[in-house]
Amino acid sequence: MIPAMSSRASATPSRRASGVALRFGRLAAMGTVAALILIAGVWASWGSAQHVMLTKGRERGTIQVTRCGADTCTGPYTPVSVGSTARKSVVIEHTVAVRKGRTYDVVVKPGSDDVVRSGPAGILYAWVPMGGALLLASVVVAGGLRRTRMAWVMAGSGVALLTATFVVV
Repeated sequence: MIPAMSSRASATPSRRASGVALRFGRLAAMGTVAALILIAGVWASWGSAQHVMLTKGRERGTIQVTRCGADTCTGPYTPVSVGSTARKSVVIEHTVAVRKGRTYDVVVKPGSDDVVRSGPAGILYAWVPMGGALLLASVVVAGGLRRTRMAWVMAGSGVALLTATFVVV
């Protein structure tokens, strides 16, 4: 006679398999969310960062901010680099980092009269969205992936970037 298998013994392998599948699904979903957050941070930062970091062949100069509206500030552009031309008015985003009456080092976006801040302040300011993405992704990594050390490193990097930007700008 063959001994009857208990229901507990036969259910254990299927429970283990479903537990493994759920853990894998959670890791895959949270890993994807964290990766998308970081990609979005790079994407949002690169729009300005490319002009500030890759300045070879770009027009560089200064802007004297004379007027500010709700979203933008304007002022005359004085060239510093060879081949750059003076402009009566260029446009820079009106942010907490730009004040009326001050002069800023800038880089002209190709094919336009739009400028972005250059130098250390411009580089750090351009990467602010990435700092926010690092902070947000660290929560996903800690909670969803259960990788607390990695999450602390990401959060620390985001805080360091945002703090350095606050201090420099």
